[in-house]
Amino acid sequence: MARNPSFPQSVKPFDVIVIGGGINGAGIACEAASRGLSVGLYEAKDFAVATSSASSKLIHGGLRYLEQYEFRLVKEALAEREVLLNKAAHLVKPMRFRLPHHAALRPKWLIKAGLFLYDHLARRSVLQPSKTIQLKTSDGLKPQLTTAFEYSDCWVDDARLVISNIKQAFFDGAEVRNYCEVLNVSRQDAVWKVELHDQRTNTQVTRYARAVVNATGPWASDFLEQRSGEKSAHKMQLIKGSHLIVNQLYQGDEAYILQNSDKRVVFVIPYLDRFSMIGTTDIPYQGDPYKAKASQDEIDYLLDVCNQHFTAQLTQSDIIDSFSGVRPLFGDPNVLAQQQSRDYELVLSCQHTLPILTVYGGKLTTYRKLAQRAIDQLAPYFGSLQPSISANQVFTEANGLDSQQLHHQLSEQYPFLSQTCLSRLIHAYGVESWRVLEHLRADEAPIAAEVYQCELDYLQQQEWAWTGEDILYRRSKLCYQLTPQEQKLIEQSLS
Repeated sequence: MARNPSFPQSVKPFDVIVIGGGINGAGIACEAASRGLSVGLYEAKDFAVATSSASSKLIHGGLRYLEQYEFRLVKEALAEREVLLNKAAHLVKPMRFRLPHHAALRPKWLIKAGLFLYDHLARRSVLQPSKTIQLKTSDGLKPQLTTAFEYSDCWVDDARLVISNIKQAFFDGAEVRNYCEVLNVSRQDAVWKVELHDQRTNTQVTRYARAVVNATGPWASDFLEQRSGEKSAHKMQLIKGSHLIVNQLYQGDEAYILQNSDKRVVFVIPYLDRFSMIGTTDIPYQGDPYKAKASQDEIDYLLDVCNQHFTAQLTQSDIIDSFSGVRPLFGDPNVLAQQQSRDYELVLSCQHTLPILTVYGGKLTTYRKLAQRAIDQLAPYFGSLQPSISANQVFTEANGLDSQQLHHQLSEQYPFLSQTCLSRLIHAYGVESWRVLEHLRADEAPIAAEVYQCELDYLQQQEWAWTGEDILYRRSKLCYQLTPQEQKLIEQSLS
């Protein structure tokens, strides 16, 4: 593919067109293509531009969901941790979480019971079980916090997980386009007619398919009613979750899950080796999800919860960055956001054997199971549908990955690259690091801080990056590692 890849005016009708390039749309396109269906995937802006790049970046069972008796959701999410540790080994890493004990908030017996379920609801082979620990002064917490409960979950680069799914779908034959807005969807004889506007080529193109999947996240209801003429089964409740980035708050690789008197919890997560990420909030949101930002009340709330626990006291001047995502929930609008289910529902509408499937809700951890169930629901319309292989299929970047061995091999091949640079590349691209670097010359000067033209070329040609923001904020997190001047150089170097 090229920076402005050609977009043919007409192609053979697809089996499935997926609308929306977040984690659910990407996962569904990947699942469908891997099961022998022809697929088109279209996203109005960049892939993972909204909620799917603004999560807490966790692959987790959801310990607090046990309090809401969501045992099926938690069990499914717990099992998916081990699947994704294998499937996306370059992106998903085990992480230990510490829950400091507050006797006035949740009694020890309740937490221990919850962690027992957490350890045993699904099989574990990699992740370590929970345990009780005694906190030390060096942990950075206030002295009155002496006991914590430690358990395992995982961290993930959320935006790159989206890209890995889309690349796999593309390798399996899917047509994928970002910056390609779906203008209208309508039934026409025996197929769906999908009208598109492609921003890269500034052309309007029509595609046809036997089935359509609406995976537009926060826009699912509006899209269905405004661009397809279908009636939405649910009115979405939009919930904003905000995060803060500060300099590393404490030493150590563990994350903390902090209890608060409002019964919510706040995560403090090690981020990019230099920072701590604090989040998230649960605030009802009205407005454009693309424009969601942390409010002053959210900032004050997150800083207050953090300052209640850590000896290092943060002020607003310590905030390096903040970001917000809008989660689409469904259910009773009178129920508090923190009590709303994080489960998902797949609603199939069918007239004249032309199905349209809409995804409501969902969470990052269970995207693959959601995708599998989505394609299973469409199975009656495709007699040749193959069995699902996604639970055992490994992404190309993770295929045969041994990070230590790869690091050693790359060091020998490219001795002029620093260990930090190689680690960044391996964590982003896995074994595809060889392809990223294959045109790098030893005498070549970096564009900025060990970012070379070959990496930018790869991101444009192999990962659909189009703008500087695509590269700096989603394909990588160089936005936190480069100065504003260096970021400008990156943008100027895009061909």
